[in-house]
Amino acid sequence: MTNIRIDSGSDFFDNFDYFTGYDPSQGFVHYVPSEQAKSLNLTFASSSSAVLRVDTSVTSTSVPNASTGRFSVRIESKKQYGVGTLFVFDVLHTPLGCGTWPALWTSDQINWPMNGEIDVMEAVNVVSSTSNQMTLHTTDGCSMNVKRKETGKALQASCLNSTNSNAGCGVDGPSTSFGEDFNNNGGGVMAMELRTAGIRMWQFARSAIPSDITSGSPDPSTWGEATADFPNTNCDIGNHFRNQSIIANIDLCGSFAGDPKVYAESCKLPLCLILCDRTPMLIEKQAPVLAKIKLRITLLRSRTLIGSLANSLFILRLKFLSLESFLIV
Repeated sequence: MTNIRIDSGSDFFDNFDYFTGYDPSQGFVHYVPSEQAKSLNLTFASSSSAVLRVDTSVTSTSVPNASTGRFSVRIESKKQYGVGTLFVFDVLHTPLGCGTWPALWTSDQINWPMNGEIDVMEAVNVVSSTSNQMTLHTTDGCSMNVKRKETGKALQASCLNSTNSNAGCGVDGPSTSFGEDFNNNGGGVMAMELRTAGIRMWQFARSAIPSDITSGSPDPSTWGEATADFPNTNCDIGNHFRNQSIIANIDLCGSFAGDPKVYAESCKLPLCLILCDRTPMLIEKQAPVLAKIKLRITLLRSRTLIGSLANSLFILRLKFLSLESFLIV
């Protein structure tokens, strides 16, 4: 096995492209390029971590203000992965707050939805603790109305992007798998195995991370039942999921977090866009920086299969810190 490290350091972000422009999901952000992100201190790296964050310096009295969206960052790995890949993400902290829409996912955005999308960690408007949602988004011909072996709660059966407002075929993890309880317990590990037999995801609490993961030799055959199971019974995995890049971003509002019905489930007035535009970002309850993601990456490539172990492994150390001021509504 060859161990290729993409450690945090001054050149960490060289491994990623910066998506720039308005958010494709109608989010209230401007995704900025690399140089602007660095100048605004939205991305920076040290020997122990690399950080992505949302700009909080602009208030309602700033000129210009944030009336058309806040500056944020969305990075996409330059390398793409396909069937035969195991991704392991060490997540230390997840964002909290009305209006927030953080996500850790894989996709081929140039060829979406033809090449599919896999959401590994996603939640919106989290004000305490909630379930992490794991979801597939595809073109026609992929559904999960079949027998599955999983500990999570299945949601929609159709993965087709044009049904159910592109809800996809999701699975909810435990009720404390995202948010305050998850953070207070030191986070945990997400593992996602992309194979022809199906896609499986596991979520391990910090205190229950398998020893083979911590030793750098993860073997899914020893992990037991997955949190989310997406078998190939009614879904040709190889045809629906190709050229997957790892993507991490923090969005605000948008078609998911900003949907009035979704927003009202956790948050009171003002409306999402008004909150993100005008709320002074000055309250810091759990971290010195209001919104950021920390990453440290190790890429392990194996030339042979070991049991159900995929032929390439991706281990990501990730830290989300929150937009805590959104908790004051």
